[in-house]
Parts: sequence; structure tokens; C-alpha cells
Amino acid sequence: MSEAQTSMEPQAFVYEDIPYRLVRSHRRKRLGLVLAESGVEVRIPARCAARHGHQFLQENIQWVRAQLLRVDQRAAQVPEYRYAFGESFPWLGRPLPLVRAARPADAGIGEVISLYTRYRDPDEEQLQTALQRLYQREALDLLSGKSARLAQQLGLKFSSVRVRRTKSKWGHCSIRGELQYNWLVCLAPEPVVDYLVAHEVSHLQHHNHSRAFWQLVESVCPRYRELRRWLRDNGHRLTL
Repeated sequence: MSEAQTSMEPQAFVYEDIPYRLVRSHRRKRLGLVLAESGVEVRIPARCAARHGHQFLQENIQWVRAQLLRVDQRAAQVPEYRYAFGESFPWLGRPLPLVRAARPADAGIGEVISLYTRYRDPDEEQLQTALQRLYQREALDLLSGKSARLAQQLGLKFSSVRVRRTKSKWGHCSIRGELQYNWLVCLAPEPVVDYLVAHEVSHLQHHNHSRAFWQLVESVCPRYRELRRWLRDNGHRLTL
């Protein structure tokens, strides 16, 4: 068996102080570098000799170092919370204190975050879980309302609104008119939330990123370029 026909299982290596994996794919036609959750990956065509993958990594080692540094810098910017009553958490860009709600019906987010929990003395994990559920509920209500108002303004219709915590997308609009949002966006300033809604609702008319699509977005969100940049540069800070 030739070097290019070795196992398709990823193989681990180290160059200088950088660990990386060689990942083969039948569908890939060119060599590529990816910073995956598992670390640096050199992705190569299935029949490509391993030495070409190693050489490709070595030729691009400065780019890899720069990307790893950027990842470390962004990780250092992610806030760490202490989940306890009396602590503050962001909602629409404002820090709000977390207070205990006496009844489930009293739970909600206004000038404070009123959280109901059945535990008399909840630990941090229990509070975090309850807080995330409250945020999801409040985000669904907020984003559904904003989507409905904007769709009506533009004469468009959607079939449903859902919220999920996703890794790579802030929003999605399906061809069937289903709108989906990452509920963590509600931690951002409200104009950023409005931009995301404008983006996804505009996809009800244009299922692409054509000039016509961006013109529609700009007609309802004139600051969309600035707000899109904010989300790109600060989205990693939005966590709970």
C-alpha cells in the first residue's frame, strides 16, 4: 500500500510546538488548514501523500500561530459568571440584577431578572439551568414580536419562530418561512438584535445575499453594516 493510500483515520503529529492532525477526505480536492474544536487540522485529498500535508502545515505555520493566538485572545474575553441571586447578567446590552421570584408567574425580565426556582437553596448549576430556560422563553417572546412587526411592515409572512443555542449561526430562515434565532443574541444591545431580525426577515423575500437582499435590510436597518460588524467582533462574548 502506498503512502497516499494509508488509513483514513486522522493521524496526530507535532511540528515545533504545534500539535496537528492529518485528516483525509474523498471529497476534498485541495489541501486546507482548519482550526477545529479538536485543534489544528490539515485536510488533504484521500490519495494525497502525507508528506504534502506536513509540508503544507510547515509552509503556513505563521498563519497557524496567528490564528491560535487570536483564538486564545478571544477566549480570554469570554465573561465568567457567578450564578447566584444578587449577581448581574446582560439582557439587551444592560447588566440586570438577578432576584428571586416568589411564584412561577412572577418570573420574567424587566428592570431586573426575576427567576423562579423550586429549590430553596439552589447551587450554581441549578441556577444557571433555570436562568438559561428563562432567557430562552423571554428571547422567544421578544424575537417573535420583533419578527412579526417587521414582517407585517414589509408585507411578508413567516410560518414559525424558534430559538436555539447554535455554534456557528445567529439566525436562519428556511425556504418554508421558518425563522430560527440563537437566543444568546438577546444579551447584545437591542440595535444588534434588531439587525439580526432585519436580516432573517429579509430572507423571507430574498433567499440569498444578493444586492437586492442587502438593500432590503438597509431599508429597515440603515446601520446594518456597523451592527453586523459588532456581532462578528463581539459575538463570542455573548454567553450565559
